[in-house]
Amino acid sequence: MAVSAPSPIICTWCNAVSGRERRETSTEWWDRIVMQLWDDEQWVQNFRMRKATFLELCSELAPALRRKDTNMRSSLTVEKRVAIALWKMVTPDCYRSVANQFGVGRSTVGVALTQVCTAINRVLLRRTVTLGNVSEIVDGFAAMGFPNCGGAIDGTHIPILAPDHLATEYINRKGYFSMVLQALVDHRGRFTDINAGWSGKVHDARIFRNSGLYRKLQGVILGVPAYPLMPWLMKPYTGNLDQSKERFNYRLSRSRMTVECAFGRLKGRWRCLYGRLDLSENNIPAVIASCCVLHNICENRGERFCPVWETEAQRLEEAYEQPATRSIRGDKGEASRIREALREHFSHALP
Repeated sequence: MAVSAPSPIICTWCNAVSGRERRETSTEWWDRIVMQLWDDEQWVQNFRMRKATFLELCSELAPALRRKDTNMRSSLTVEKRVAIALWKMVTPDCYRSVANQFGVGRSTVGVALTQVCTAINRVLLRRTVTLGNVSEIVDGFAAMGFPNCGGAIDGTHIPILAPDHLATEYINRKGYFSMVLQALVDHRGRFTDINAGWSGKVHDARIFRNSGLYRKLQGVILGVPAYPLMPWLMKPYTGNLDQSKERFNYRLSRSRMTVECAFGRLKGRWRCLYGRLDLSENNIPAVIASCCVLHNICENRGERFCPVWETEAQRLEEAYEQPATRSIRGDKGEASRIREALREHFSHALP
C-alpha cells in the first residue's frame, strides 16, 4: 500500500517563535511529551484513541506483554511497546522512521508489532469480535428495512508485498498481491466474525465455505452475488430485474452497506491496511485481525472518527482497486423460495 504522509500531528515540537520544527530526543518525546503533555485530541489523531482507552488496552495486554529486564538492557514498558505497534498501524511510516520516533532500534519496531498483535488476538479477539445481543442486531437491521437479519458479510482485499513462496497465488483479479479479509458485521458496523489470511486469488465463496462462520451460523445474513444463495444467506437478484426485484435489491443493499462502511472506517483508522503491508505473509493475518479488534474497541468506546481519515484512505486505495465480485448462479430450492417470499413481502410493504 503506497501511502502518503500521515495526518498532521498536532503541533508538539514546533518552535512558536521561529516556526521551524524542533524535535526533542525520541525517548524524551515519548516519556515526557506524549505521556505527560498530549491532550485527547492529539492521542486520537495519532493513536486513534484517547489516552484513557490506550491505558486500558495496555492494562489488558500487560500480562501477555510484560518482559523482564536483563543485564544488557532494560525492557520496553508495555505502554511504549503498544504505542510503537499502534503508530506503525496508524501511519505509513517505515520501520526506520518509527524507530527514530521512539528512540529504539529498527528491529524492535517489527518485534513490538508482532508481539502486540499476537497479544491482542490471544487476549481480546474472542471477547471483542463476537455476535453480542442478537435481538438488538435483528431489530437494528429491521429498522433499516430488512427483517430477521443477523449481519452483513463481505470481503476486502488487503494489498501486500510479493510473498516469498507461491507468490502467484496471491495475485488477485486486479493484478496486485493481496490477502482477503472476510468479515460479518452487525447493524452498527462492528465486526462479529472475521476470517483473515486467504490469498487474493481465492474466490469469496470458497473462503466463506471454509470458514467457521459457514459451519456454525444460525440466522439470516446478507451478502453480495459472489456468495451462494442459501436459506440463511440472502443476496441480490442479478440479470433482468422487474420492479419487485429492484425493491428487494434496494432493501438488501441499504442494510448490507454496513459492512462496506465498516471496512471504510477500519482502513481509515489503521492505514497499514491500504498500503502494501511490509511483513512476511505469515504475520499479516495477525495484524489484520488486530486492526479489526481495535476497530471494535474504538467503536464500543465511542472514540471519535474523523471523516477525513476515510476520505484519505479511499483516495490512496485507488492504486489498489478492489476486484469485482464474480456472481455465483444456479440458485434453487429452499433458498430461492425464501428470497421469493421476501421479494413478495417487500413488494406490498411501504418503502
